[in-house]
Amino acid sequence: MMDPQDNVVEINSGNPPKRTTLHEEIAGFLRQMIFDGELEDGIRVPEKALCERFDISRTPLREALKVLANEGLITLLPNRGARVSTLTPEDIDEVFPIMGALESVAGEMAATAISDEGIAEIRALHYQMALHHTRKERLEYFALNQKIHEHILKAAGNPTLTQMYKTLSGRIRRARYIANISQSRWDQAMQEHEVILRILGERDGPRLGELLKTHLLNKREAIKSAIRENDVS
Repeated sequence: MMDPQDNVVEINSGNPPKRTTLHEEIAGFLRQMIFDGELEDGIRVPEKALCERFDISRTPLREALKVLANEGLITLLPNRGARVSTLTPEDIDEVFPIMGALESVAGEMAATAISDEGIAEIRALHYQMALHHTRKERLEYFALNQKIHEHILKAAGNPTLTQMYKTLSGRIRRARYIANISQSRWDQAMQEHEVILRILGERDGPRLGELLKTHLLNKREAIKSAIRENDVS
């Protein structure tokens, strides 16, 4: 069993190596389980089963749940464990305008700061994403979609912007997984990404910022529709 007292795990990811605590590592696993739908909206978190799965005690698991609660992914229930938070249309209306503004600023900054190599990397990701769209491979598509947005954010080169974005990124990333349930919206999102790629290549910051903001707000409406449909079904 993992010892919560010996809770530092080294992650090989460049030089110098990054380090993360055990509960942060577990939070990462749980976060991905929520994004992938393995832990569904509204269900009680099966703490005992998760402890057995990850071979850990309750202490690092509960610390991990606190991290996810701060991100809005988990709701802590006093003396009754935790539940996966349920997204509501009101949640979407609260978060998306802020994220749209952040993505707009990131696009404007990235368009002027990004290198030719950076554009080439995003173009390669885009073509891979387009292939998954053609094959209707949603999880693979979503993963590459997220990478593209992260590359644009990184190219902006603004640590404050990055930190603000990451504070809300869990909620927005989870919402993106819901957004493209409709095939028509998925097709529209793919077309929007093609225009985003072209404008990035032209290094038109104001236009790119506006496109990213519109792209996100279009997702907002798709997500709200998906949530309402799930509530009815």
